[in-house]
Amino acid sequence: MWHRQQTARKELAGAGPEDHAARPLMLLMAATCGLIVASNYYAQPLLPSLSASLRASSVTVGLCVTSNQAGYAAGLGLLVPLCDLVDRRRLIVSMLAVNVLALTAAALAPDITALAVALVLVGVSGSAINVLIPAAASLVRADQQDRVVGMLMTGLLLGVLLARTAAGTLDRLAGWRLVYGLAAIGVAAVAVALRSRLPALPASAEGSYRRLLGSVARLIVTEPLLRRRMALGAVGFASFQLLWTALPFMLASPSYRYSLPEIGLFGLLGAAGAVCAQFAGRLNDRGHAHRGTAALLVVLAAGRLACGQNRHLAIVIVAIPLLDVGIQGTHVLNQARIYGLGSRARSRLSTAYMTAYFLGGAVGSAAAVSVYICAGWTALCGVGLGFAALALIVWIRDGATVARTPEAPAPVLSPPSAENQTRSY
Repeated sequence: MWHRQQTARKELAGAGPEDHAARPLMLLMAATCGLIVASNYYAQPLLPSLSASLRASSVTVGLCVTSNQAGYAAGLGLLVPLCDLVDRRRLIVSMLAVNVLALTAAALAPDITALAVALVLVGVSGSAINVLIPAAASLVRADQQDRVVGMLMTGLLLGVLLARTAAGTLDRLAGWRLVYGLAAIGVAAVAVALRSRLPALPASAEGSYRRLLGSVARLIVTEPLLRRRMALGAVGFASFQLLWTALPFMLASPSYRYSLPEIGLFGLLGAAGAVCAQFAGRLNDRGHAHRGTAALLVVLAAGRLACGQNRHLAIVIVAIPLLDVGIQGTHVLNQARIYGLGSRARSRLSTAYMTAYFLGGAVGSAAAVSVYICAGWTALCGVGLGFAALALIVWIRDGATVARTPEAPAPVLSPPSAENQTRSY
């Protein structure tokens, strides 16, 4: 086993992602990222089905999405920092094993409480994505890291885009339990494959876990720019989850009567955000991160206004890509700005930012169904506009700092950014 790991590591160290030795492993890791991230989105189109099957209220079922996002945030804050202190191969395989058990528990959940607990564990263990991507980048030369990270990000994007559609289709075939059962089998398969294919990835830092977490906290306290961009990210993802958690209930209502497979197809509208991510990166490269953020927040607000016109579903269909562009583009620029604070701290900056990001998503999920059930779709869009207004306030405060310190381009997708995510997963 040791000899096979050392041989694989030597092959990968000198191979590009196109080379025969490296490409199968990178494709496997990309597929793993897609399968894991999809688990964060299966529940959204299934909410009406879960409510009927488990005899739970819409508000209670909506909290399943909240529990998943909160679990992911907890994993980012508490487990991902371990990748600097322990063997990453062992950490990845262990987290995937927990993910399999959690998905199995979700498939067998007898009631809504058991399902919510299982989805918390799915989220916690799903943060393995943030260990996989830097691990993949560490296996190739520096000049090849962009392509490897791009390959894994493609896997992530496909997982996000197809998760809702696949969940809706499988639910129609055999019910929602099949969705989580097949997800468990898929993750188990890639976990076994990674266990045999990944070389040893020993700890890259010394020190204690407590000290590592303390250093993240110190960054948050001492870096105002980090705090502002954490706030922007949290508000943006809250707005994103606000829409997607409540949308299935609106589409399944008597006004529309869409089936779950049809509801799942709406997830494909998120492809617009992938295109915007590259555009936002170029804005940052040219030193326009602050002005670009303002433009994207205006797009976000426009999308929110358009979403309120749900009497004409065509307008909502046009508004959803606008929302995705605004949120995903802002997310990229947020990361570009905070990573400019220093390359040596990027792992800790990523931990702080992404934890706040998913906590914001949990807040949006928790508010979505309650607001929709109690006050309707128009009120829900009003809350979304409130989030957009809050983001603009934070942007104005950020602008005061930019006015004193002119913007400088920060490399959003440079090789060190292998430690970071450029989309909201």
